[in-house]
Parts: sequence; C-alpha cells; structure tokens
Amino acid sequence: MAKQVRRARKSQRTHRTPVKKARARKVAYGKISLQHILIPIDFSENSKKALRYAIPLAEQFGASITLINIIEPTVFPSDFGFGQMSFPDVEQELVTKSRQELEAIVDGVSTKAKITTVVKTGIPFVEVTNFADDEQFDLIIVATHGRTGVEHILFGSTAEKIIRKAPCPALVVRAEERDFIDERA
Repeated sequence: MAKQVRRARKSQRTHRTPVKKARARKVAYGKISLQHILIPIDFSENSKKALRYAIPLAEQFGASITLINIIEPTVFPSDFGFGQMSFPDVEQELVTKSRQELEAIVDGVSTKAKITTVVKTGIPFVEVTNFADDEQFDLIIVATHGRTGVEHILFGSTAEKIIRKAPCPALVVRAEERDFIDERA
C-alpha cells in the first residue's frame, strides 16, 4: 500500500495540468523629442555642473540651451518710516553684471549646441517656471546645493520649488554625486 501512495504522489508531481502562460505584451515607446533645455544659473559651481549635463544632451538631440539667471529684487529698509524702497540703479547694475557673467560662461564652453542667455528680476522659482512654460521648454536641468536641516528650513530650496512647479520634466543635478558624464569624449 505504501508503494501505491508513493506512485500516486509521484504521478501528481509529474502529470500536472499545463497552465497557459500569459504572453508578454510589448509596449511601444516613442522617441524622445528634446529641442529646448533650460538651465537656471546662480553662478555657483553646482549650477555650472548642470550645464555640463546639458551640453551632451543638447548635442545628442540637436537641442538648444538657455541659461537663465534670476535677480531677486533689491529692497532696502528706508529711514523715516517711508516703508521699503527699491533702487532701480542697483538692480540695473546687477542685471548688467549678470549678463556679463553669463556671457563669460558661454564663451568658456565648447559646443555645437546653440546657447542663449536670459536675465530676469523676480522670485527665482516663479520666474524660472513661468519662463519655461511661456517658452515651451522640454527639459529643465536644475542644480541643488544639498542643504539639509536648519539651513534648508531657513533658506528653503529653490530647486525643490522649481521641480514641484515645473511645466516640463526636470533633471536634478546634486552637489555631490556620482557623475555619468564621460569628459574624455
């Protein structure tokens, strides 16, 4: 009787009802169309690192690059209770200096991609996201300073706000990370 039980168990293991396997569905993916890349620049080394990512992407896809610098409005407390006053001459000087620095960055880059520069005045994340939406950018490459703790609470993260409000995909370039750009090419 023990032999019959062993045979029955063995036959159950070897003679199973075939299960119909589900066919893997092929998913069609479209091509990436990348024509306009926006890079917010605050002249820090981290924001310049974002440009290092943008150049190979722009060359590979035939895209143009726009560097944008946002100057926050300069407001000085006024004496004699007149409230806060703004000084247009100081802001104009900052705009001029910003344009010169952006042009120096562009002059220091060797690429086939077309690079343009824009300087605006306002709240950085608002101006960047509005400009990206108005000009129909395909990608924003934004650098983050990697602030944490109290420093992050006090200063916030412009990069985080840009990512949350961006009208297009955003690539974040961290301050300290493993790069995937081959600089030898």
